[in-house]
Amino acid sequence: MKAVYFEEFGERPVVRDVPEPVLSASGVIVRVEATGLCRSDWHGWLGHDADIALPHVPGHELVGVIDAIGPLVRRFRVGQRVTVPFVCACGECPECDSGNGQVCRNQTQPGFTHWGSYAERVALHHADFNLVAVPDDLDSGAAALLGCRFATSYRGVVKQARLQADETLVVVGCGGVGLSAVMIGRALGATVIAVDISESALEAASRVGATHTVNSAGLDDAEVIERIRSLTTDGSGAQVAVEALGRGNTVAIAIRSLAIRGRHVQIGLLDEDPRLPLGLVIAQELTILGSHGMAAAEYPDLLELVVSGRLRPQDLITARIPLAEAPAALAAMSAPNQHAGVTLIEFTSPGA
Repeated sequence: MKAVYFEEFGERPVVRDVPEPVLSASGVIVRVEATGLCRSDWHGWLGHDADIALPHVPGHELVGVIDAIGPLVRRFRVGQRVTVPFVCACGECPECDSGNGQVCRNQTQPGFTHWGSYAERVALHHADFNLVAVPDDLDSGAAALLGCRFATSYRGVVKQARLQADETLVVVGCGGVGLSAVMIGRALGATVIAVDISESALEAASRVGATHTVNSAGLDDAEVIERIRSLTTDGSGAQVAVEALGRGNTVAIAIRSLAIRGRHVQIGLLDEDPRLPLGLVIAQELTILGSHGMAAAEYPDLLELVVSGRLRPQDLITARIPLAEAPAALAAMSAPNQHAGVTLIEFTSPGA
């Protein structure tokens, strides 16, 4: 089968023939229809993830059709269209038993712990616990993006922070995850303030539902916080903040933008642990939460939002490319100025 492949970290990937994935007893082989080009894949390609063994095929955000099933699979069938959380849980550990497969201690991740979805076919493990059935007529991009950025943002905003319609959400960093959070906040009826240094990213945020935007380019942190708070009721701050960039100063900006007893959700991955304004956290009884994907069992509410049309992940897609163009697109993510939006790698014609 054809796949994007590299033998050294940072080496330009190529599209080449590679061995077929191996079917596990409780797993499936999925024929990939589409897969998202995600910054996590870029981090993996550069060697930032200790789980990756070389040579490697990246990709973890996917939709496709089941080609083969292992003998222990009971809930799914060949020919069924599915997506999957980027964290595939074991279904047996204490975290899985408590409904928290997204932090499974025995997790596997396509594109990290084993070869991923930048390929014509991909192996997925513990299928009965991890696969999510999706409608045949759902747009390929909408279905694929549920596997990572939208699920992560949805769980962070809805399940962790419990954002309400009458509240204000601040989103710091308007890449794919941040724009997903903007769209989810808007779908829930909240007031959304988007913050970024890129005017094109802020324009994208406005298009997908941000009520206000703050361009932080050239401003010091205190000025950014002041501008954010000025857009909230009585200048009291936001009830929920999401940091989707992964920088120490922007984490602090998000936290300092909160109202008393506000909730901060950290989604952006950091190179090292930042200094936090813990004095403020104590004095104002702020809550700091993490969001690391979402277990398959929690997908129905998110999928209902998408199927109803209230949430349209496909609106973030700015480019749909064939597999042949994926190596160049992955390498281009190293450029300092990234376009706002999502690139989707498609193996078939786009969905409805």
